[in-house]
Amino acid sequence: MIDNKIKPVHTQRSAFVYIRQSTPSQVEHHRESTARQYALAQRACDLGWPDEQVIVIDEDLGVSGASVANRAGFTRMASEVALGRVGIILGLEVSRLARNNADWYRLLDLCVITDTLIGDSDGLYHPALFNDRLVLGLNRPDSQSTSCSTTGIGSVRTIFVT
Repeated sequence: MIDNKIKPVHTQRSAFVYIRQSTPSQVEHHRESTARQYALAQRACDLGWPDEQVIVIDEDLGVSGASVANRAGFTRMASEVALGRVGIILGLEVSRLARNNADWYRLLDLCVITDTLIGDSDGLYHPALFNDRLVLGLNRPDSQSTSCSTTGIGSVRTIFVT
């Protein structure tokens, strides 16, 4: 089934598959994760993107997501989003895209401006839609300190905006 958030305007642009693991050791010892991430290229095709429009960004394998510094792949992807050339970004988990909340929210803002979708193993999101933006904002690692912090209480998160 093709998600109803995907419109022709999205599939006319590229699908970016972002592949990242934090350390060289993870790349070496967790090959199944790497394989699952590369398989997202087929998911893009299944969602309606032609194979030739699927771009795999894997130059950040073994590089921490704590900052965009030294992440050429993330920088290239964000630039392409800003230029309106990306219809969807796919990652195994959206938290792999950026561990730093400032980088994450800049990417989300670019996606809103350029009508770019984000997808992971849990679903497809349109950051311009309130509920999707809320889910994308809550689907962040708890270890980040930002102007909006979260605390976990069991399986419920409470948001405190400062």
